[in-house]
This record gives sequence, structure tokens and C-alpha cells, in this order.
Amino acid sequence: MIIVAGGSGTRYGGELPKQFVEVNGLPILAHTINAFAHSSIKFNIIVVLPASHMDTWAALCKQLHIAHGHSVTAGGDTRFQSVISGLNMIDEGVVLVHDGARPCVSQALIERVYAEAAAGKCVVPTVPVHESIRQLQGKASHVVDRAKFVMVQTPQGFPAEVLKRAYHQSFSPVFTDCASVAEAAGEKILLVEGEQENVKITVSGDLILAENWLKKAKV
Repeated sequence: MIIVAGGSGTRYGGELPKQFVEVNGLPILAHTINAFAHSSIKFNIIVVLPASHMDTWAALCKQLHIAHGHSVTAGGDTRFQSVISGLNMIDEGVVLVHDGARPCVSQALIERVYAEAAAGKCVVPTVPVHESIRQLQGKASHVVDRAKFVMVQTPQGFPAEVLKRAYHQSFSPVFTDCASVAEAAGEKILLVEGEQENVKITVSGDLILAENWLKKAKV
């Protein structure tokens, strides 16, 4: 189980990377770790962090008594490199890769992805696109049928040997997630139902959504 939290969070703003921002009494990353630590599936949790903030996370764990067992490794300049850092700590079995800034992932979604990955599939949760979208063509644009598109989420699940083999490729700018890397290596991708609550905190407004959903999850 790899939690990718190696980004600087520049789109979010603020002095700290977004994964360290506090929501409901804990850093976002701690909520994400807890979701997998409390799962019925026994995960070996590997957290990939920015090399410059390894000490920051260690201090937060000590200060806030974040005791759930997890290993930590330094990420790279890209998500691609950060996933490789995590994969280097995994031998075999099933691997789930999740964004550190998605703290609202449910147990049902974790189990749904894991079950399909354990059956040998490359699994990606998705949700429908609800807003109108347009495709850019230079300075022009045109409307497209949103029913033909979905929004991609994590966790994404794979047989470990399949994902490790896929990451032997050279980096490409189109590799925005693990599924795009696996697909470029010739693997078929299975889409499963994601969840609207499984928001990725990218801008400051997303924090309010996450805060509300985390509160509801505890009710």
C-alpha cells in the first residue's frame, strides 16, 4: 500500500505542503493513513514524502501521537518518481496506490478496489462528470459529450509485479497516475465505481468539503 504524498502542494498555497495542513484536529495525511490502517485488509503502509519534509512529518507524528505503523520514504521531482520510490519497498502481492491528499476514502471503496486487484486486474475508481466540458483546440474550443468522460480517483489497485514492470518505462508527461503508466505498458484497465466524497484536496476550497465529509463519516 503506497500513499503518495511527495508533492509540494503549490496549487493549494500556504507555507506547508497541503498534506500537512490540519483538518478536524489532524493533518490531512494522518486521516488518509488512518483510513487504510483501520481497514479490514492488513496493509503494509508506505508513505512517500517530499525529501525536504521528512523531519516535518516525524515531528508531527510525535507531537500529535500519530502511532499507526507506516514506513516512510523520500519521493522525487514527479509523481512517477515518487511511486517508484514506494514500489522499491514492495516485493509481491497486491499494491494499492492512493493520493495522500484524499483523506475521505471509504472502507467500501478500499475493499472494492482491493478485491478486483487481488483477482489480477488493474483497477481504477471513477465518478461521472457532472459539469459541462469543452475541448480546447488552440485558441478555439468545442463542446463534448460529458457522458463519454469520467473523473479518475485513487486508490488504484494492481498486482505488484504488473505495476513494477510498467514503471520500468521511461517517464512521459502523460503519466498523471498509475493507470496511465500501466496502460502505456499494454495493460487493460478495469473501471469501478468511485465516490463523490473521495475528493482530492487541491485548492483551499476543497478543504471545506473534506472537513464536512470527515465529520459525517464519524457520525
